[in-house]
Amino acid sequence: MQALDFEEIVDRFYSMLYRFALGLARNEADACDLTQQTFSLWASKGHLLRDETKVKSWLFTTLYREFLSHRRHEIRWAKDNISKVEDELPCAMPETVDRLEFRQVMECLQSMSETFRAPLVLYYLQEHSYEEIASILTIPVGTVMSRLFRGREKLKKTVLSRQRREEARFIPTLQSYQLQGDG
Repeated sequence: MQALDFEEIVDRFYSMLYRFALGLARNEADACDLTQQTFSLWASKGHLLRDETKVKSWLFTTLYREFLSHRRHEIRWAKDNISKVEDELPCAMPETVDRLEFRQVMECLQSMSETFRAPLVLYYLQEHSYEEIASILTIPVGTVMSRLFRGREKLKKTVLSRQRREEARFIPTLQSYQLQGDG
């Protein structure tokens, strides 16, 4: 395992792990903590990894498990009420999603439950394969595929709902301009 230099691994995987952690935790401070904890665990247990090609999967799996551990602790010792809101709206058309800015799509992604958010982030933002995601999340490949499909549908619904709310805010403004122009 001498080929696996700690600094080299941090340099190579830190930004990917941080983005994944940010997708899961939804705030920068917790994402930083999760990423640091993952590398702390690597420093103490990474030498046990026998296959050097599995470093990336090990890091992502470890980060995900740390996230779940922190989540269970927060639920058990909750400080605030956790809201459970899922919109059941029709799907957004692809051109609707294309018009939104990346920031808006990320905000919609952040509003999703972790069950669907984690596979979407791993697949689309971190470019993991179905098999890697299954390994990281410790779920069957079929479940990964199902959660990706259902997660995409939920994301489309959330995006469409957000667009409708934004359009509704601007309709009265446009109507008032039209009325002023007619007079």
